[in-house]
Amino acid sequence: MFGIMNFWGFLIAGIILNITPGADTMYILGRSIAQGKRSGIISALGIASGALLHCIFAALGLSIILAKSTLAFDIIKYTGAAYLLYLGVGALLAKKQTAIQLHNEGSHSKQFSKIYVSGMLTNVLNPKVSLFFLAFLPQFIQPEYMNSYIPFLILGLTFVCTGTLWCLLLALFSAKFANSLRRNPKIKFTLDKITGIIFIILAVQLALIQQ
Repeated sequence: MFGIMNFWGFLIAGIILNITPGADTMYILGRSIAQGKRSGIISALGIASGALLHCIFAALGLSIILAKSTLAFDIIKYTGAAYLLYLGVGALLAKKQTAIQLHNEGSHSKQFSKIYVSGMLTNVLNPKVSLFFLAFLPQFIQPEYMNSYIPFLILGLTFVCTGTLWCLLLALFSAKFANSLRRNPKIKFTLDKITGIIFIILAVQLALIQQ
């Protein structure tokens, strides 16, 4: 149906790939453990939005540009690495929040918006994700439907949905595990610094990947 072959095989393979630890997993764990459940959930939704954009890019054939152009690949890669480095350094240099800052609703709203955008950008600016969709999805599409965007969208949305569910579970459980730790201001401050280090490591890993 819709030019898709072995959908259940794709579903199982997709779930296995989703639960395999990667950059997105590290990002969500960093946010959830250091900043709590809501931050973890919002970061997961941001990453899901980024994955959805990659899905659309693959359906429209835009991912082929990254596959064929070393320059485009490097521009996206280094932009993503620079952004992660910016987040990491920012977290390392951040000062302790005061009690007023921690309970300020406007501050929370801006923080959550920033977390969502950060999650989306870290995913969108990873060219390997585009190439993954371009390489993985066609294996489950009939040759005569390769020029149709419908099977790409169906498979891509399926992969994004299962991945989002996994990311949300990851955020919930990791946040709950670290909940008691975050109540101690000193430990929370340390967790924030660890999150910064994680972002810097992810930046270096992204900068070193090859097309």
